[in-house]
Amino acid sequence: MPDVVVVGGGPVGIFAAILLAQEGVDVQVLERRTARSSHSRAIGIHPPALAALEQAEVADRLIAEGVKIPGGVARSRGRTVAELSFASLPGRHPFVLAIPQEQTERILSGRLAELAPDALRRGETVEAIHDVGTQVLTVTSGGTHRSRLVIGADGARSTVRDAAGIRAGIRPYRDAYVMGDFPDNTGDGSTAALYLEPDGIVESFPLPGSVRRWVVRMPSLVDSPSAQTVAGLVRERTGIPVDTRNNTMLSSFAVRRRIAERFVQGRIALIGDAAHEVSPIGGQGMNLGWLDAAQLMPLVVASLGGADVGLGLRRFNSERRQAAMTAARQAHINMLLGRPLPPPVLTARNRVMGRIAAVRSVHDAVARTFTMH
Repeated sequence: MPDVVVVGGGPVGIFAAILLAQEGVDVQVLERRTARSSHSRAIGIHPPALAALEQAEVADRLIAEGVKIPGGVARSRGRTVAELSFASLPGRHPFVLAIPQEQTERILSGRLAELAPDALRRGETVEAIHDVGTQVLTVTSGGTHRSRLVIGADGARSTVRDAAGIRAGIRPYRDAYVMGDFPDNTGDGSTAALYLEPDGIVESFPLPGSVRRWVVRMPSLVDSPSAQTVAGLVRERTGIPVDTRNNTMLSSFAVRRRIAERFVQGRIALIGDAAHEVSPIGGQGMNLGWLDAAQLMPLVVASLGGADVGLGLRRFNSERRQAAMTAARQAHINMLLGRPLPPPVLTARNRVMGRIAAVRSVHDAVARTFTMH
């Protein structure tokens, strides 16, 4: 019988399992997907998360394969509004690392396989969870798994959260986006670019292999966007031509917020999107999940050793919920900045933004905020 069952074999669940396996904990990860998805939304790893990933001995591998983003530029109708540099950030990583989620999952899975080759079990869909005193029974399509604790890292539609009876109200937003990955012909190199345009924001981020991700704010959800659709929107709003011949990813998504009322219930704990779903605008979700795991896993290890971790769990619940609320507010601000505006209003707002961003103390505060410091 494993000590801990982690439900969800995405980047957050795998990271949690690595931290446990490094401490000698017998851990099992149950993942419904039979293989890693090649579809990638999450691409940005912020400095605090990179510091946490160092604990799992994967940060250097990720950095070697990713693109270091040293800052960004905001533009509007062909003119620069403001520039942002991360050079003044504290710590060893004064950059945001851009790397596709598929590569991140591959590196994390490889590290877990080094520590516990049989820990990850794919193709098992969790159907029910029962906390029965000294054990938790996890019922899956492949059978029943007994463990001392269960960690839910199974995403926004978490079966673990529902089984634990933890409520999580949903707040939908009217914002929607389309995005795609295309060959980079911008000349922006490793710099991120935001285009603040009258019809809504266009975001542009570098990826490994001379690829660039384009994200376009839309008035409503677009079903099955094509490469031509995304490229046409980018050119219409920014004037930048996008090469559609080697498009590697397309997606569309709406935005909502959902934060669980508590992250711990008995022998069940939640991390990542199972605990808090925030807007992906700003790229905080996956990073929040890693920071959840970094705070929770030492408590899990101590608890398995017989220590009283009640106070630590209460702090975990309070601090991580507060972190999720802060991230949700920041994401809300990011979305507000990207909504359509009449040209005269947009011009006036951009002028104010440029003046404020030129103040060093404000610039540095914004850099810290956008990198989750």
